[in-house]
Amino acid sequence: MSLVIKEIPIRVAVGDLAPHIDKAMNALDAAARDTRLETGLLELVRTRASQINGCVYCVDTHTRDATGGGDDPRRLFALPVWREAPFFTARERAALELTEAMTRLSEAPVGDDTIARAAAQFTDVELAELIWSITVINAWNMLGATARPWPLS
Repeated sequence: MSLVIKEIPIRVAVGDLAPHIDKAMNALDAAARDTRLETGLLELVRTRASQINGCVYCVDTHTRDATGGGDDPRRLFALPVWREAPFFTARERAALELTEAMTRLSEAPVGDDTIARAAAQFTDVELAELIWSITVINAWNMLGATARPWPLS
């Protein structure tokens, strides 16, 4: 079976139309990637937020980045049900819980218990970096799901 990619038209080429903001967003993204956190953990976080937000481009990008970095596809398949799946470490679970809480902020505030579970797995600096990383992927998701500014490759 060969993969057929249906072209998804670009709605608004926001990067081309507002390059100064695009440049700043890319700089913020680069800063958020320059962390002490494991690349694999960050790809799980980016993928999960992208799934929740419905950003097809970001889901595609971050699942490919995760598998390209050596992550087991089985873990990515189980990401929507990570609470029930045995494939994730306590550290990854804390990051995924925080990711979901931040991504679903309109449904409920991030609870102290969620922060406490994350703080038990991450140093203060790592927790700050994780919060920034989740913030940045959510911003990319909002952009991607709304404007669809990039083609799938």
